[in-house]
Amino acid sequence: MWQEINKPKMATEKGASRVLTLLGQLERLNEDPKASDTDATRQITGKILHLIQTQEKTRKEMVSKGSSGMEVILSFLENTRDLQTTMNILSILNELLTVGGGRRTGVFVSKGGTAILLQLLVSSSKDIPLNEELMLHVHSLLVKVGPKDRKFGVKARLNGALNVTVNLVKRNLQNHKLLLPCVQVLRVYSGNLVNAVSLGKSGALELMFEIIGPFSKKNTTLLKAALDTLAALLKSKMNARRALDRGYMSTVLTIYQDWHRNDKRHRHMIIRKSILGCIKNFTNIKLGRKAFIDANGMRILYNASTECLPVRTLDPLVNTSSLIMRKCFPKNRLPLPTIKSVYQHALPHIPAGGPVAQLYSQPPGVDDVVDESDENEATEVDTENDTENEDDETDHKTQNDDIETDINKLLPRQMQTRPFDELRVYERFCLEFTRDFEDNDFESHGSVMPPTSVEPDLHCPLIIPTMLASISPQNSHPQNIQPPRSNHSPLELDSISISKTLECKHNPDLVCSLGLLVLDGGVSVNGGSGGGPQEETRDQAEIEVPDTAALLPLHDPDLYLEMVKGTRSVPAYTEVAYPDYFGHVALNLHEPILERVNGVQSRTKIFQDIERLIHPSDILDKVVYDLDMSCPILDNGESLKFNSKFESGNLRKAIQVRKCEYDLILNSDINSNHYHQWFYFEVGSMRPGVRYRFNIINCEKSNSQFNYGMQVLMYSVQEAISGSPQWVRTGSDICYYKNHFSRSSIAAGGQRGKSYFTMTFTVTFQHKDDVCYFAYHYPYTYSMLKMHLQKLSALRTAEIYYRQDELCETLGGNSCPLLTITAMPESRSNEHISQFRSRPVVFLSSRVHPGETNSSWVMKGSLEFLMSCSPQAQHLRESYIFKIIPMLNPDGVINGNHRCSLSGEDLNRQWQNPNEGLHPTIYHAKSLLQYLRATGRTPLVFCDYHGHSRKKNVFMYGCSIKETVWQTNVNTSNCDIHEDLGYRTLPKLLSLMAPAFSLSSCSFVVERSKEATARVVVWREIGVQRSYTMESTLCGFDQGKYKGLQIGTKELEEMGAQFCVGLLRLRGFTDPLELHNSHLEDIENDLVDPCSIPNITSSTTHLLEEDEPVFLEEVDYSAESNDENEPDLQDNHVLPDPSSDSELSRQDSLT
Repeated sequence: MWQEINKPKMATEKGASRVLTLLGQLERLNEDPKASDTDATRQITGKILHLIQTQEKTRKEMVSKGSSGMEVILSFLENTRDLQTTMNILSILNELLTVGGGRRTGVFVSKGGTAILLQLLVSSSKDIPLNEELMLHVHSLLVKVGPKDRKFGVKARLNGALNVTVNLVKRNLQNHKLLLPCVQVLRVYSGNLVNAVSLGKSGALELMFEIIGPFSKKNTTLLKAALDTLAALLKSKMNARRALDRGYMSTVLTIYQDWHRNDKRHRHMIIRKSILGCIKNFTNIKLGRKAFIDANGMRILYNASTECLPVRTLDPLVNTSSLIMRKCFPKNRLPLPTIKSVYQHALPHIPAGGPVAQLYSQPPGVDDVVDESDENEATEVDTENDTENEDDETDHKTQNDDIETDINKLLPRQMQTRPFDELRVYERFCLEFTRDFEDNDFESHGSVMPPTSVEPDLHCPLIIPTMLASISPQNSHPQNIQPPRSNHSPLELDSISISKTLECKHNPDLVCSLGLLVLDGGVSVNGGSGGGPQEETRDQAEIEVPDTAALLPLHDPDLYLEMVKGTRSVPAYTEVAYPDYFGHVALNLHEPILERVNGVQSRTKIFQDIERLIHPSDILDKVVYDLDMSCPILDNGESLKFNSKFESGNLRKAIQVRKCEYDLILNSDINSNHYHQWFYFEVGSMRPGVRYRFNIINCEKSNSQFNYGMQVLMYSVQEAISGSPQWVRTGSDICYYKNHFSRSSIAAGGQRGKSYFTMTFTVTFQHKDDVCYFAYHYPYTYSMLKMHLQKLSALRTAEIYYRQDELCETLGGNSCPLLTITAMPESRSNEHISQFRSRPVVFLSSRVHPGETNSSWVMKGSLEFLMSCSPQAQHLRESYIFKIIPMLNPDGVINGNHRCSLSGEDLNRQWQNPNEGLHPTIYHAKSLLQYLRATGRTPLVFCDYHGHSRKKNVFMYGCSIKETVWQTNVNTSNCDIHEDLGYRTLPKLLSLMAPAFSLSSCSFVVERSKEATARVVVWREIGVQRSYTMESTLCGFDQGKYKGLQIGTKELEEMGAQFCVGLLRLRGFTDPLELHNSHLEDIENDLVDPCSIPNITSSTTHLLEEDEPVFLEEVDYSAESNDENEPDLQDNHVLPDPSSDSELSRQDSLT
């Protein structure tokens, strides 16, 4: 070993210090063993030891930079055979390493000291009799050295040191002075799993259980070392099974109980924490979890933790205990007959592969839910950061393997996938390019294709809003529920009549009068009529209806009800939710993001869940709402009433678990068994001033902004009637954590043993017998879109070209609207018509994912701006021709899906090869884009509006070859890549003008998992350089003007309008007259700084990651999760905000 160490000569310069002189003498003796004098070496090493013990300067000189003192000492230790000299040198090393800290230990390791000590340990163990003092010194040094040497475990095993230390422990169980360093060294050995298995076979487990025991104030340091060693050994599943076979789980739990009872002053918390560490590693395997339950471990830890809760310093014990209990909580199936959606829709044909095909290939009654699995235990990730020094024998990936690295695939490949003759049919959607304008076109104030207008009839047939009986004290009789109707025809709702009396109500908050909604008392509260003729003697129920049309120009309750009648749903809804009928008026005040309390709220919720297992008699387990049941659930009036049988509603089941606590289960997307996130449901029969807790128990995402200050939305009918028809953020004690319900392996992408997550919140209602609605985000239904488009068309002036076409019919029989908006030509002259037709096209789409309702509110803001009479809007219309699909997935929106269409597939993953039968909206939208490209009108900008559930602010994803390559290790020196940097112009402009927009959150990297999304396909196949996904947060903002605030519809609509203004400013960069402006070219080139773009380190995103590559904030579950091997949740796609430039600032004058 020493041959590998350089042996520089010690320079004996004049004036050298005394220790250097002694080291020089020692070096000469080491070089000439024949001339070595034992007495001289003892004397020299003794003097060096004395100097080191008494002079700090000497210690520094020994390990100073350029000094070879450590090498000389180690060389002599390796070669000497004299015991006294060896002891002197070990004492010297002990002094150096005790005081010097990590740097001196690092020098020792770098000079080969670890191997020399291990060799000395093995050779000395053969001496008879064994020198205990020597063993003590060597092990004491190994305790200091081991944690600093990453290869310590491997070196110890190869040198045969493991058995030497184990044998020493066996022979010295009563010799605590020698036993302590030996046990500590075993702890370091066990950091290597191979060593841990070997030590377990050698009896190390049994030895540790001979050392640990009941509460005692003596030898606590030794006990702590033994417990830490045992915990390290139990990280090996083989050792854990061996210990469980010997019944050690009960032993450890008994020991913990004893220490908990006797450590009344909490002076030995670290020992109690170490005992919990052993239990935690026991329960890493299924056998250990079973043993824990059988040994009554759940009750033992629960009782102990409950007693610890009032003492803040004992939080580490509570956190570890709750982690163990959560892990051992028996996995259960969701209390459902099947996790497939309640509603079914027959498909024209089944896809050849994918989750939908798997779902349909399952035998009847098979639900594909796995209770538990040990398959992923080897890669389990603990939320607590262990500090053990394990050999890091695996290289950590610093590369995101989801990034596309094939340059050929990144290069745009514009190819004609369909013959032009087939695409010619889409000419009917582009009449502005071919039709002749008549004189009356420049005078008419109606739509080019005027929609049918609806005159509000004071007694027209319409749908009764739900749960009216809970508001009206007169109508308290049980009502019949009509069965769902077929979805083959629009609803015929002629059984209800509503009349408005224009009786003025004195309410300063409303600028209009309130009407009276008079409803016949014999009508079912669920929207159907009674079983027979209505009795005229029955009381009538009256509620006040706020005339929100005066506050909301695009909202008309009567028109909305007419739109509902033409909406086709799979459940054949016969009810309308009050918020959709009344409308939503944006709040004038801002709602702040809730302050996050790390770990505390989740811990409390977890303990309450554990109480269910320990005290099952306290649980009511009463089903109060269930879509799977065909008959109504009778209630004694002691429970809340729930409902979700209305457009976009989603709540499958409600179970009352305690007097004021309810478990809620969301419905899967139709033709799916997962995608549980969107919820929208109604609650009634509440009592004011009572805290109600709601637990949505089948969420799927591994984390949520609910853990970072986001609140649910609530709409109170009583508040609406009183003049505040608004969705407001509400809820306290909000927490999102992993629960004990098993997920489908199909839904989890083939991974077994995965669990659902619980989103819990608490609400105190303000009004008795109110009707309140809760939603994941601000609802925006398909019928609302139709109403808004009807109202928008009426805003058209002679200067606006507005046309509404039906792009196609959806699987559910609903129309997918396509809008064309631009400015009318100034006249019929050839010059003006030519200018009109030469305008570049901007293609916008939204709401491909039904649960991302914020995208519809952004689209609403864009549409209102485009149809407004402002000079900016007119200038924008004169600059572009807009093709807009405001809702790409009407069926999903109508039926309360979160992610999919009726085909059970994510439509934003079908753009590469859409099927006309299964994905009609995507098929025809792509075909329209192909037609535009084939006719030389490739859009200048394509933007698909989305919502983002796990990041804050508004931002964009775009496509760039260079920025994708910069994130990889691909050598591009030989690649001739030329790329126009104009794709960054629009995001940069938005960052300068829109307070909600964050450039630093934008990404322009192309990932393999996103290759079938609209953004990538339109960029690659259609050739749109500025192809974007614009993501709007569901939570709020952490930068800019709105920092610290939750997002509302006002900010979302403002963002939609600001996007339009950004397009107007973009015109200055893309106008043919200015393309050769060197100043603008310089600005676009300055928008990208390749040196400042960070590497991406996140793992490949999977099924539920959506268009959300990463999560901006660190996950902190404290005691919530430890066996979920989730992707790294960091924001790896961020780009720095380039400094603003004068030319862009000059563009501000446009606004």
